[in-house]
Amino acid sequence: MRFGLLDRYILKIAAGAAVILLVGLTSVIWVTQALREVDLMTGKGQTILIFFTVTLLSLPALIAGIAPVALFMATLYTLNKLNSDSELIVMNAAGVAPHRLTRPFIALTLITAALVGWMSLAVMPAGFRALRDLITLIRADFVANVVKEGQFVSLDSGVTFHYREKQGQALLGIFMQDRRDPNQPAVYIAERGQSAEADGNSFLMLEKGTIQRESRNQNSSSIISFERYALNLSALTGDSDGGAGGGDGDKVIYKPRERTTWALLRQDKNEPYYKIQEGRFRAELHNRLSAPLYPIAFMLVAFAILGEARTTRQGRAAAIQIAIFLVGAIRIGAYAAWTASVRSPIAAALLYILPLGTILLAALAIGFGSRTRVLVDRLTEPLIAPFLALAARFRRA
Repeated sequence: MRFGLLDRYILKIAAGAAVILLVGLTSVIWVTQALREVDLMTGKGQTILIFFTVTLLSLPALIAGIAPVALFMATLYTLNKLNSDSELIVMNAAGVAPHRLTRPFIALTLITAALVGWMSLAVMPAGFRALRDLITLIRADFVANVVKEGQFVSLDSGVTFHYREKQGQALLGIFMQDRRDPNQPAVYIAERGQSAEADGNSFLMLEKGTIQRESRNQNSSSIISFERYALNLSALTGDSDGGAGGGDGDKVIYKPRERTTWALLRQDKNEPYYKIQEGRFRAELHNRLSAPLYPIAFMLVAFAILGEARTTRQGRAAAIQIAIFLVGAIRIGAYAAWTASVRSPIAAALLYILPLGTILLAALAIGFGSRTRVLVDRLTEPLIAPFLALAARFRRA
């Protein structure tokens, strides 16, 4: 694709608007999320470096979600600016076909789609996995260094931790109650313990103690004595996926969003956690694979509706509203399809049908050119007619 002066001019406007919108929207949302993590410093005694690391690991997910919207808004802004400055009218008068103007937008869209694909397929899973490991280390540091001696502190929903006193790096008189599973509560008691790390996991090494387990379904209980016991602190990360935190106490089981795309494609069907959460694995994989299609669909919708020159600001405002409504409907439909695909494999196909169908229809609308503009005008006329009549009444008055 060879770019001329006109293409570079339009691309400069659209790319500048897209970057500003992406940075601005991402920054605002990131700040609101970062404020919710202030407890890392105030309540868990972590450094500002850990605070920023935890919050920055959420940026790939924000960028992947905001980039298509930023591209859509940048396309609307660019086309509206060209029309307001009468540049679209001049281009049409000079014989420039409307579909010819799509070239700079297509170039920007391909860059955005590549960015979204890279974030969704590679960066996001790595970020979530790193965040999971970091939270585990924070939890270990919280247990060993932040919990005050003699205090009963709730580490998570259903988990209570206490130690009598601290001697060097060792904790003496340890008590922990784990009631996250109401049907199988457990109580850990040990004379001493010390945090340790192995194979990327954090453990609390307990010495000379007992584990009391109760099975309320079977109405039975058991007490196990031990000399040394490694308590995996990864199990205290607060997962709500029914075992994603390491149900066997020895190994961290990563959730679908924390696994690489290649791992999801080559998923072991016999894995116990996969059998429990098969729908989530399916939804996560198809959501990642379909993500790069939405920037293309959003841009084409904006261009199909606003790519033609217009002489009335009112009609253009109504057309912008229609474009926003269509993109909002597509985004909501994609979210509904993603949610439904957890339960139905057929619903996963909608994640591809929605953007591909939109791309096809929008491309046809761009090909029809002026006919599409006439159709949009007919649809928007009932919306703007009351406002035009009100304006005329004020002029007569």
